[in-house]
Amino acid sequence: MKLIFKVFSEFGFLRRIRRINMAEDAALKSIYHFTVKDIRGNDESLSDYSGKVVLIVNVASKCGLTQSNYKELNVLYEKYKNQGFEILAFPCNQFAGQEPGTNEQIQEVACTMFKAEFPIFDKVEVNGKNATPLYKFLKSEKGGYFGDAIKWNFTKFLVNKEGKVVERYAPTTSPLKIEKDIQNLLGSS
Repeated sequence: MKLIFKVFSEFGFLRRIRRINMAEDAALKSIYHFTVKDIRGNDESLSDYSGKVVLIVNVASKCGLTQSNYKELNVLYEKYKNQGFEILAFPCNQFAGQEPGTNEQIQEVACTMFKAEFPIFDKVEVNGKNATPLYKFLKSEKGGYFGDAIKWNFTKFLVNKEGKVVERYAPTTSPLKIEKDIQNLLGSS
C-alpha cells in the first residue's frame, strides 16, 4: 500500500512540475522574453512593447525593395502609432551585402533618407548559426513556404498585443497589404 501511495504521490508531483514547465514554455512563446540591442548598442527589452501590435522587419538600405517598403512602413507607422502599433526594424547584411554600413550610417540613412520614425535596432543576422535569438524564435513560430529561413530583406512578422507571432509576410508583400491585419489586431477598421 505504501508503494502505491508513493508512486501516485511522485506521479502527482511530476504532473505539477510538468504543468509548471508548460506554463514557463508558454511564457517563452512571446517576443516579450527577448532583450535586443538598439541602434546605439543599448539593451532594450521587448517587454517594453507589451500590449502593442508589432511589425518586425529585417531591413536593408541598398535593396530594390527598400524605397517602397520604407515609404509604406512610414505610412502605416504614422497612421497607427497612436493606436498602439509599433514597427521594429532590424538591419541585416546577409542578403547580397545590401546593409553594409555601421549602425551610425544605417541610422542616418534610415532616418534622413527614408524618414523612418520607428525604432531601428542593432544590425543582426537572421539566418545561420549566428542568427539572433529573436529571429530564431520568430522563424520557429511562423516558418516560410520553403522552410524557416528568411529568404530576403523585408520579411515581416506581425505580432499581437500578447507578444505572439500571428503572421509572416514575404519580402515582396507590400506593407500596405498588411494594413487590414494590423487593423484587426488593433481592434479598429
